[in-house]
Amino acid sequence: MAVQKHKKSRAKSAMRRSHHRATIAAYGTDAITGEVHRRHRITASGYYRGKAVVNIRVKERKEEEDEA
Repeated sequence: MAVQKHKKSRAKSAMRRSHHRATIAAYGTDAITGEVHRRHRITASGYYRGKAVVNIRVKERKEEEDEA
């Protein structure tokens, strides 16, 4: 097994890690609903690229309050 001759310095390790920072996620706007969402993912209402792909049932607050 290979063994290094010298310990890597803090500077060399930091230079290697300089590209490991977090990036800001890209957001897009749906053409139909106008919702802001992560790119290449469906919106909260179930639309992708302007087409309904998932049928999501949304309960209204009145129904939830009536049940409680």
